[in-house]
Amino acid sequence: MSEYTVSKVYKSDRKANAAVEKLLLNEGIRRDKNLDYTCAVYDEDYNVIATGSCFGNTLRCMAVSHEHQGEGLMNEIVSHLVQYEYAKKIYHLFLYTKCDSAKFFGDLGFYEIVRIEDQIVFMENSRTGFNDYLERLAKNKINGRKIAALVLNANPFTLGHQYLIENAAGENDFLHVFIVSEDASLVPFEIRKKLIMEGTSHLKNLIYHDTGQYIISNATFPSYFQKDDRAVIESHANLDLSVFVKIAKVLGINSRYVGEEPQSLVTGIYNEIMNKKLPEHGINCVIVPRKTDGENGKVISASDVRQAIKNGNFDKLKNLVPESTYKFFTSPDAESIIEKIKSTDDVKHY
Repeated sequence: MSEYTVSKVYKSDRKANAAVEKLLLNEGIRRDKNLDYTCAVYDEDYNVIATGSCFGNTLRCMAVSHEHQGEGLMNEIVSHLVQYEYAKKIYHLFLYTKCDSAKFFGDLGFYEIVRIEDQIVFMENSRTGFNDYLERLAKNKINGRKIAALVLNANPFTLGHQYLIENAAGENDFLHVFIVSEDASLVPFEIRKKLIMEGTSHLKNLIYHDTGQYIISNATFPSYFQKDDRAVIESHANLDLSVFVKIAKVLGINSRYVGEEPQSLVTGIYNEIMNKKLPEHGINCVIVPRKTDGENGKVISASDVRQAIKNGNFDKLKNLVPESTYKFFTSPDAESIIEKIKSTDDVKHY
């Protein structure tokens, strides 16, 4: 066990942050853009020799200088980050790691959820966490010949989302709607969920689910040990699909619906992988052509809705969203969200 101490790295400490980034790069890791807290271990010459960070309830960007490996520094980093999270009353923790590091973290009390060979392992500090989640979902299992699912972020809920759900609901006995519940969007989860449920209240064969901790968005998927942006997208897609396949087995889902994505490079690649992988597990992948706005044939996207809100163009907004969404954004309840959207430089999604 080393005699070094673990210290917080303040965002204002440019020298320390530069040293953290240098260490990460030396160990083949890119510093993730989503970090709430960072710590480091220094040697006697004040060089950073180990580091780790948190984002929400995930541990990220953990590395030890190759010159100091074998000294127990990673154990100290993980212990420090766990205690930091516990002090905030966050007890259910997750991490993503390379396949060859999974056993090490297993020895520190983390358990494998899913593994994508040669890419990534998704782990949590609860032995039964994911199985407990599946058991809760199983209580909502409904027997039917055609059971479908779709996953929505809906930031916010548009006529395009409504069209996708109506198509899926019309072609199946029951439709499981998974709403991404992490709060990494301009529109908060509770509002997104409310607008989805209000905008689909006329459909009687829907079962709504919060995604919880196990289905995450592109916004917060870790990118720090993938070589480039496409590798990040592919890792996220493969991991998400591995989780979804386990969910589908529990709920008897035999089709997953997605919207065609001519505008989003990220989601386009994701759909391409989904279309290839899901049939391997006996699940149909149904890609639905996007609904257009009726004026110039342009597809309806949440990005355009956010841009209309940012520009204060509520006439355009009215043509892109269901009445329930429009009613919310023209009410006093939406004022803080509208201000947040207006203060954001780029509200597009690529």
